[in-house]
Amino acid sequence: MAPIAVGDAIPDGILAYLDDENKPQAVSIHSLAAGKKVIIFGVPGAFTPTCSLKHVPGFIERAEELKGKGVDEIICISVNDPFVMNSWAKTFPENKHVKFLADGAAKYTNALGLELDLTEKGLGVRSRRFALLVDDLKVKVANVESGGEFTVSSAEEIIKAL
Repeated sequence: MAPIAVGDAIPDGILAYLDDENKPQAVSIHSLAAGKKVIIFGVPGAFTPTCSLKHVPGFIERAEELKGKGVDEIICISVNDPFVMNSWAKTFPENKHVKFLADGAAKYTNALGLELDLTEKGLGVRSRRFALLVDDLKVKVANVESGGEFTVSSAEEIIKAL
């Protein structure tokens, strides 16, 4: 499948998170994005160096600026389970706006055409690093990285596009 691109409608899909009682919950991506301007950014893995030290912190640090430019939701997706994503989110106590959602079986990542097979490295199927700006389910910006790069999917690049 071709990767999601500018002009495409994002597919619906179910992602997971832990509620306040640490119970797994499911949420439809369309329920979060319909009628809204949202950023969906994907990372190869929770607790990995580039994701934890650069990608996620950029969106947390720039969240107020993004909100001021009309962004309603900022969603971080990773091919991990909701328990890992919840634990990872807690390592960012300053976070007030980024939602950490789990795509445990990579179904949504596959639906976006953004899977990255790292099986030979012992990591299984992961997500390519990306950032999408979506307005009422339509992709306005699709910044997808090549390989292990971190050059086009940052919060700064999304701000330039707003």
